[in-house]
Amino acid sequence: MAANGDAMIQTGIFEDLQRKIDEDTAVKDALRDIVQSLEKQDRTTQSILSRSHSTATQDLQSVVKAAQTNIDKEIATIQQLSEIASKHPYYKFNYAWTRQMQDACYSVLLCGWLGGFGKGATGQLMTIEDVGSLMKVPVNLKDRDAFHLTIEEYLLALISLLEELARLARNSVTLGDHRRPLQIAQFIKDVHAGFQILNLKNDTLRKRSDGIKYRVKEVEDVVYDLSLRGLLPKD
Repeated sequence: MAANGDAMIQTGIFEDLQRKIDEDTAVKDALRDIVQSLEKQDRTTQSILSRSHSTATQDLQSVVKAAQTNIDKEIATIQQLSEIASKHPYYKFNYAWTRQMQDACYSVLLCGWLGGFGKGATGQLMTIEDVGSLMKVPVNLKDRDAFHLTIEEYLLALISLLEELARLARNSVTLGDHRRPLQIAQFIKDVHAGFQILNLKNDTLRKRSDGIKYRVKEVEDVVYDLSLRGLLPKD
């Protein structure tokens, strides 16, 4: 029979496990506080950007400037998030912020499309590198384990942008702007063509990208209706 000391499980094993649990909990708590701040800031940004649906094109700059000011606050929060998250394995904790990063990326894309960040004219698509540079974070990291903006987050944000632009096309007609739906229609068609090149492995991304064809049809219907009424710009 083994001696009692040999048969017993060392309690130190579980004490060590508890220390690891406590460390993970502290990281999660720190991340949660920052992510909640980012989420709150982005809700404000999206509230500002929603005014574009009731603002004439020539008056959009006031909306864009206000959105940019709030996005600057988001970027500062993202920097705090990056500082803490980069000290830990990325894929262990990225679930805590990926949705909020998608939302922030969407806000940046929409603001850029509306002419923000020095773009001037509306209708410009910011690349993932543009967004990462603005947020001051790396994109699609492969060479090290650190906080970054992923391709999936960017593409999901881009799909959200198309959904919002399809709505904007309809509301533009209500405002008497018959040129913007044409611009939006061409933009969505171009992005749709780009998505058809991609071989998507992410199930959520693939399912959401399938809906882009419906956004194309929505905007085509708006343009077709304008055509029937003889309201399309002559040029």
